Amino acid sequence: MQRVDGGVTAPKGFRAAGVRCGIKQAGPDLMLLASDVPATAAGVFTTNAVKAAPVLLSRERIDGGTAQVVIANSGNANACTGAQGMADADRMTELVASALRLNKDEVLVASTGIIGQHLPMEKIETGIAVAVAALSFDGGDAAARAIMTTDTRPKSIAVEFETGGKSVRIGGMCKGVGMLAPNMATMLAFITTDAKITPRALRKCLARSAEISFNCVTVDGDMSTNDSAFILANGMAENPVIDGEGPDTDEFQAALDTVTVHLAREIARDGEGATKLVEICVNGAATADDARSVAITIANSPLVKTAIFGRDPNWGRVLAAAGRAGAQMDPDKTDLYFGDVRVFEQGEPTRVDAEEARRPMLADELVITVELNIGEASAKVWTCDFSYDYVKINAEYHT
Repeated sequence: MQRVDGGVTAPKGFRAAGVRCGIKQAGPDLMLLASDVPATAAGVFTTNAVKAAPVLLSRERIDGGTAQVVIANSGNANACTGAQGMADADRMTELVASALRLNKDEVLVASTGIIGQHLPMEKIETGIAVAVAALSFDGGDAAARAIMTTDTRPKSIAVEFETGGKSVRIGGMCKGVGMLAPNMATMLAFITTDAKITPRALRKCLARSAEISFNCVTVDGDMSTNDSAFILANGMAENPVIDGEGPDTDEFQAALDTVTVHLAREIARDGEGATKLVEICVNGAATADDARSVAITIANSPLVKTAIFGRDPNWGRVLAAAGRAGAQMDPDKTDLYFGDVRVFEQGEPTRVDAEEARRPMLADELVITVELNIGEASAKVWTCDFSYDYVKINAEYHT
């Protein structure tokens, strides 16, 4: 497996565009992603009881197992907008389908931005016409920029691997830096592949991949109303069809995991106001649920996240968060590390001076490892620090 350029347009037969239609105050805000042929499709969505109109519409359509186009806007979530919101989401797909001479049921839709405002449909209608004309096999980067809200940079990746004697590619892009919490999908993500794969196998692979990537990211513990991740597989690589268990499925899964984990880490790295990517590793837990619970509780702790921003090796905050996670834990068996520095060992602070404990916190990436020493289960979660800018960004987001 190797990295390649192109993002979502790296696989054969995918074109994309990112244009400005005026939803946001500045920058591109409308994305179009299209396969040249009908594609097998799968998706995962927010588990929030409050779901945006595009989530409800796309979730229903993707159950059919096929799609060919995705339209997405940034700057307006089209959430909590009632019947008008559903009509607007459907209208977006109608406009795209008409321009590309497709059935609207083959078009998926996603939105991100401010909740509770109706879409400016006149601007979107004009923007869709521009986006259709701009569709390009080199449009991956423009598309990744058009879905950004408070993101500071686009997030995309593509990989190439061999399966069944054929070269296959998977590309992906995502957005999301705030209102992020586990339990799918923590953002908007769009993944493409030219692999030939059955709907059942694609759904299974995406669900597995989301569990170890998108569902392991938290910036602030708040779950969005719009979280969605789509994958389209158009089969243009002409590989033997992937279905069930076996080496071909394993190869595809490994490549997909590389894409989704990379995107998940980039989300955490670019968290609103973040100055550092933080990886929480919990090992030796009694159960997988225990390991995950401890990791997420630490990752969501405002006291832990602010200490990290201040480069303060306040390991007591980490232990306190772990202890309230509801998992089986014995402090007298627990070890705690900041980077490669052990700061707590089985009930006792270690004899390490404050500057040595602080050293790992000076880097752009920090790994915090908790060894529970009770069982064999482990978990890994990605987050970021809380800075002054996080409060500023979210205090001013609506205005």
